[in-house]
Amino acid sequence: MRFTCALKTVAIGVALTASGLAYAQGGGGGGGEDVKKAEAAVRAQENAKSLGTDLTPKLPPATVPADPQNIWDLDLSSGGRVRIQLRPDIAPVHVERIKELTRQGFYNGLKFHRVIPGFMAQGGDPKGDGTGGSTMPDLKAEFNPMPHLRGTVSMARAQGEDSANSQFFIVLLPRMQLDKKYTVFGRVIEGIQYVDAIAQGEPPANPTVILQASIDSDGKPPVTAPVAPTPAVPSILPATPGQ
Repeated sequence: MRFTCALKTVAIGVALTASGLAYAQGGGGGGGEDVKKAEAAVRAQENAKSLGTDLTPKLPPATVPADPQNIWDLDLSSGGRVRIQLRPDIAPVHVERIKELTRQGFYNGLKFHRVIPGFMAQGGDPKGDGTGGSTMPDLKAEFNPMPHLRGTVSMARAQGEDSANSQFFIVLLPRMQLDKKYTVFGRVIEGIQYVDAIAQGEPPANPTVILQASIDSDGKPPVTAPVAPTPAVPSILPATPGQ
């Protein structure tokens, strides 16, 4: 009987050794748990290597090199051209939508219908009241880690996360509470003074208009606001000499 028990003990010890498990010296139960945790960590690292994955999260760069194919030009009636660096690396579908609508001339003549001081300027609605959009289907959200800083350009949407279409907004001052709730797709790199000059209101009494939207690589010259004609001054004819 004792011989049989001894054989069982040896068999169990051999099985444990073969499975790669080891007892911690000292006889304490806590030591064994530490060894198990260490082995689990090693196995996780080996699995990550075998899958070719990096466990460290990578953030997109804060800025990217200027590329004319990814610069959105907005000629505003508030005074000049605003140049926006588009970011297809973080929101490829939204950038493609902006480019497509721009080349259709969709944004030309649209107003900034909702402009809140110290917050943002919103445009891109053909109805001009915040309820409109293009005839294209709504977009699936592409929320990303980019923060809503001054000059950030993000897509406006309704309550549903996947309801962005054509409307966008330009952030006037940092609003981090919007992060990962709206799709950031670009940032102003030139002409922020013209964004600051956009008429305020919900809606503004005399709204700022997008005179022309274009992609920089298309080479369209800036469009300026038409100059109001100068009223004609009636000429004063000399008095007719008396007869």
